[in-house]
Amino acid sequence: MSTTRLLGMSRPELERWAEEQGQPAFRGRQLHDWLYARGARSLEAITVLPKAWRQQLAQAGPQDAEGADDWIGRSRGVHRAVAADGTTKLLLATADGHTIETVGIPAEGRLTVCVSSQVGCPMACRFCATGKGGLQRSLAVHEIVDQVLSVREAMEQRPSHVVFMGMGEPLLNIEAVLAAIRCLCSDLGMAQRQITLSTVGVPRTLPRLAELALQKLGRAQFTLAVSLHAPEQRLREDLIPTAHAYPLEALLADCRDYLAITGRRVSFEYILLGGLNDQPRHADGLARLIRGFQSHVNLIPYNPIAEEQFQRPTAAAVQAFRRGLQERGIAVSVRASRGLEADAACGQLRRRLADSLAPAPAAG
Repeated sequence: MSTTRLLGMSRPELERWAEEQGQPAFRGRQLHDWLYARGARSLEAITVLPKAWRQQLAQAGPQDAEGADDWIGRSRGVHRAVAADGTTKLLLATADGHTIETVGIPAEGRLTVCVSSQVGCPMACRFCATGKGGLQRSLAVHEIVDQVLSVREAMEQRPSHVVFMGMGEPLLNIEAVLAAIRCLCSDLGMAQRQITLSTVGVPRTLPRLAELALQKLGRAQFTLAVSLHAPEQRLREDLIPTAHAYPLEALLADCRDYLAITGRRVSFEYILLGGLNDQPRHADGLARLIRGFQSHVNLIPYNPIAEEQFQRPTAAAVQAFRRGLQERGIAVSVRASRGLEADAACGQLRRRLADSLAPAPAAG
């Protein structure tokens, strides 16, 4: 049985695929339109294609859990949570029964989609619900692109920005992530500058990301966001256990190499945990750590999860931390909290619904 999925393919690739199936190249162009402009979920729904060909493919190709053809590779929506501010979190089921989260975040004149790159995550960050369940597998290109299409359908709005800040560590799935970025730009009409890739850091990987981006995308104009969360190594290892293999000095050296290769400024993310890493001395330490670096700091007030006793910082602490960085010449912004009542922290919705979504035990 074929494992080919059409979602994620470019127009030339779809034309070649159609020809390999004994069809004229223009069938590939029709497929491209229905996949990306219309969001088709099955070949059967693409009525411009010859019925006999659709039936032939349906018999020979992959099928989803309900027995329909799965040539395209769309995931199935299993739950939707909508916050008062319109933030919409979707729980999607993949063909092999895993669940992943994606979030649509509306703002005036824009819609940002937060996408996952893996099922679960191996990085084990203590403040992240996703890492509590470990890693199941990395996502394929079609499963990443599908998240953007699913949010577009659910919110009936064209996404303007995409951030790889959902489940998983993107640098452990570089090939699929870069292929998805290519698809989002070439096939869905987004610009690289509207895309952000967030990483907690994987040793010796940032220079490779830079080289691969230039090779596969022609240029590296997406924003790289590196999660620091602490101004010194011991505290960072306490928050991110995997950081013991990647000292801050080595991480920042790789960031400088990335900047040198791509010419793109690096953004640093810093989750503020009440009473733990949000004090004036931490702001001073962070400023000294990245002083002289062409960068920007994005402060993120913590979203509590049930498994940890971390506290959300006070508004006064957030503003004091921000002022402390600004006074030391660091470009800084604070990310507004969105959708707190909709299991906002990454992985929370998936974990809350895990029991109800688990398959029933086999009889007998």
